[in-house]
Amino acid sequence: MTSDMPARHFLPESLGSRAIKVVLVGCGGNGAQMLMGLASLDTALRAISTRSLDVTVVDDDTVSEANLGRQPFYRCDIGSSKARTLTERINLAHGLDWTALHGRAPEAVKLDGADLLITCVDTASARRSIGAALAAARNAPTYWMDLGNRAGDGQFLLGCPNREAEADHPSLPTVLEYFPEIADETLPDDDAPSCSVAEALERQSLFVNRVVASHALALLFDLLGRGSIGHAGAFINIATGQSVPIPLPIAA
Repeated sequence: MTSDMPARHFLPESLGSRAIKVVLVGCGGNGAQMLMGLASLDTALRAISTRSLDVTVVDDDTVSEANLGRQPFYRCDIGSSKARTLTERINLAHGLDWTALHGRAPEAVKLDGADLLITCVDTASARRSIGAALAAARNAPTYWMDLGNRAGDGQFLLGCPNREAEADHPSLPTVLEYFPEIADETLPDDDAPSCSVAEALERQSLFVNRVVASHALALLFDLLGRGSIGHAGAFINIATGQSVPIPLPIAA
């Protein structure tokens, strides 16, 4: 007999009543929106639970003129480290002590011991490199959330790279498992930088990052704030207004 109850994925008890260690890789289009949202999520968690967030941000890029408008930086930030600039601003505004690292993941940051890894990177090669580091880690994060987008659509997906940590829960496929084509090293990376705000807007819609990040943050709020989720991510198209959820895997 099959149950009519919708499938749910529940937060492990090990993450129930403490500060959750988050590593955010990338502080550009999606990453900067995620970082600002994580500050709001931290405030909410402290109000409704015994949980909070301890965030480390890593990015090796600096602010350019092309970033203005679509990313939450100002003209006075041009030339400054993205990770340090936004993290310092959030720490000051929210009274936090989050960490910023100006460097490239996975070399610049230790993934072992993190609870939640969030990747907001531009290329398949970056995801492969991070996936290899997770496979080699002794204590991989319980969760890996990956965000990606094109000009007017995007997706986010929450997976479980640490199979041992999820022994009592149905495991969620990671981005590398859900999209196996990412493992194809013959595919070229498309990460050419834009030189102006106008050119950047030709490559990506103004609010695509904000929309994708908002949906991803809502999923994290359900998981960390309410204890469970009913889907693992979604495909979002802002041109058509459609959002298609990525279902949880069917338990064996």
